Amino acid sequence: MHPTSIELIGAALFGIAVLHTFSTGLFERLANRQPNHAGIWHLLGEVEVVFGFWAMVLVLFMFVISGKDDATRYLDTRNFTEPLFVFAIMVIAGTRPILQFAGRTVSLLARRLPLSPNVALYLVVLTVVPILGSFVTEPAAMTLAALMLRENFYRHQLSSRLKYFTLGTLFVNISIGGTLTTFAAPPVLMVANVWGWNAPFMLTTFGWKAAIAIVLNAGIAAFWFRKELAGIGGAPERVDPVPLPLVLVHLAFLVVVVVFSHHPAMFMGAFLFFLGFSQAYGRYQDPLILKEALLVAFFLGGLVVLGGQQAWWLEPVLLGLSADAVFYGAAALTAVTDNAALTYLASLVDGLSPQFQVALVAGAVTGGGLTIIANAPNPAGAAILREGFDDGSIRAELLLLGALLPTVVAACAFRLL
Repeated sequence: MHPTSIELIGAALFGIAVLHTFSTGLFERLANRQPNHAGIWHLLGEVEVVFGFWAMVLVLFMFVISGKDDATRYLDTRNFTEPLFVFAIMVIAGTRPILQFAGRTVSLLARRLPLSPNVALYLVVLTVVPILGSFVTEPAAMTLAALMLRENFYRHQLSSRLKYFTLGTLFVNISIGGTLTTFAAPPVLMVANVWGWNAPFMLTTFGWKAAIAIVLNAGIAAFWFRKELAGIGGAPERVDPVPLPLVLVHLAFLVVVVVFSHHPAMFMGAFLFFLGFSQAYGRYQDPLILKEALLVAFFLGGLVVLGGQQAWWLEPVLLGLSADAVFYGAAALTAVTDNAALTYLASLVDGLSPQFQVALVAGAVTGGGLTIIANAPNPAGAAILREGFDDGSIRAELLLLGALLPTVVAACAFRLL
């Protein structure tokens, strides 16, 4: 390895950013102790700001060391399609017509289970919605599941154990839930075309195992916290139901954005038209989640910028593992970097065995719930649910603990079945 000075700085800043995500609670405490500077401390305490902030620091270093032309050229070569897509899909999926449709569908399924209403609803949200992610994409599934959890559970006083275990289970289930198809999960999308994977291959190699792990994870969570869940009050009913034609139009916008998810000119054009359409029928809208979606896009954009300087050490570490060890190595590395980055780097290398390819992707999606940065949709879920946590901040170490058991279940499903 012969890294350049910019690559070394990029790796150092990436490490600082990872540490920063585990230290957001410290900045919130500083805000309380130093009210004169509370604004900047609150800003640095926002998990979604972390990688965008340190990406800007990296760009400043590039301007100083390499000059304006090299710095702007580097940014121009980054692919920001995923941050833009997540922004658009979050806003559309978070509208009242979409949530009303999803909520009624989930409630209908929950009523068929011989369980208390809250436990049944909780179980369905953590199983059906993640699997649905294979068809509407993981970011859309994350947004829907997080909003339904917030509306029905996180707006109540919950124990810290329930909040973090639920969040960890949600992150893991969403990460593995997109593996039934080739286009829904970012780490799969990065390699599917290069390695010749198709939908039948995904279903037989990953999908059925992921479905079993999802059901087990949700079942464990629902059983473990059944008494606390049963004691939660119900969600308020909508007093102004959305007409079916309006729901269908919103679903059409959602489908268009998903279908053209790799073509930002197309899906952003549709999204801008959607913004105008939603204003025309404001009576049937709640406030759009623009702030949350913008913060998540900023987070992912920062990850794209910082991640582009990590290939010099990630690739040799990853490819130095055997086909058997790569599963666990990828799961561990995913905790400190986006899982799509790992699979993308591997896709650039020729001659990898099929066993290595499968183990790498399985490990990458298995570790996708350990941290907020492990999987691209995680920041979306964190942005929606964080107000339900103490001080409006999700502690990274407690999320890691909450995701450990679901991660072990997913690992066993992929390695033993």
